Amino acid sequence: MNEQRFSAVKAYENQAFLKSPDARILRILAEYMEPQSRFHDLKVKDTIVVWGSARIPSAEQAEREMAEARAKGGDLRQAEMRLGMSMYYEAARELSRRLTEWSKSLPGNERRFVICSGGGPGIMEAANRGASEARGLNIGLNISLPFEQEGNPYITRRLAFDFHYFFMRKYWFAYLAKAIVAFPGGFGTLDEFMEILTLVQTEKIRKVMPMVLFGTKYWGEVVHFEKMAEFGTISPNDLGLFLRTDSVDEAFEYITARLSKALQPSAGPAQVPDAQLGTSLVPPVLCDE
Repeated sequence: MNEQRFSAVKAYENQAFLKSPDARILRILAEYMEPQSRFHDLKVKDTIVVWGSARIPSAEQAEREMAEARAKGGDLRQAEMRLGMSMYYEAARELSRRLTEWSKSLPGNERRFVICSGGGPGIMEAANRGASEARGLNIGLNISLPFEQEGNPYITRRLAFDFHYFFMRKYWFAYLAKAIVAFPGGFGTLDEFMEILTLVQTEKIRKVMPMVLFGTKYWGEVVHFEKMAEFGTISPNDLGLFLRTDSVDEAFEYITARLSKALQPSAGPAQVPDAQLGTSLVPPVLCDE
């Protein structure tokens, strides 16, 4: 009698188990170790993170929408608003291109200050697009959402990620970042910027971290930081933790000047040139220990 021998499924091939609540820790570890492996293979040492709304169109898209609204009697007010906001897409694109050209000119074999976005459309697309136009590697830390979030076509393929856990995505934003640029955005942009700002303000992040809020009119109306200082909920000195600007030139100079200074050798035999810029990928900490 020939009976087919039963073959047990290996634990790491058991899809039912791997997708179960019991295996959640394995999925979390996978979202730490798999990105780390790719960053190591491609010699990505650190990043410049660009955040902003997924809903801000490029200038060409906004101009098409305006022409269509005029031709078909559409919502001109909305089309005008989107056309006005498209300047932030173009600014993010230009700034990312210039930062990529600058980072590629730095000496060494490691890839420094790689543009990193949330991987989706809008400002995120603009950042990846600008870096791609400078022929530089760029990163997209995408997240699975029921709407809006789809990977844009400008991300370097080997550096395109799709996270399930928001906190693991945030970890990779924070850990590799050496500069932050927040363009006009919604709840997600506010959440991400405020979290990093809090970590810097409380010195949980102690590495050099130039931060830019791009779009003075938008941010001035959305968040009244001066009022927070006036009411005593933050220190007046905390207003100096970030730059507010409408100028690509100013943002570029602000970021590159501070990162270039941090790259210079520090005084003292125990110091190394990169000491102010944080640690390597291992161990997994957010600040210099």
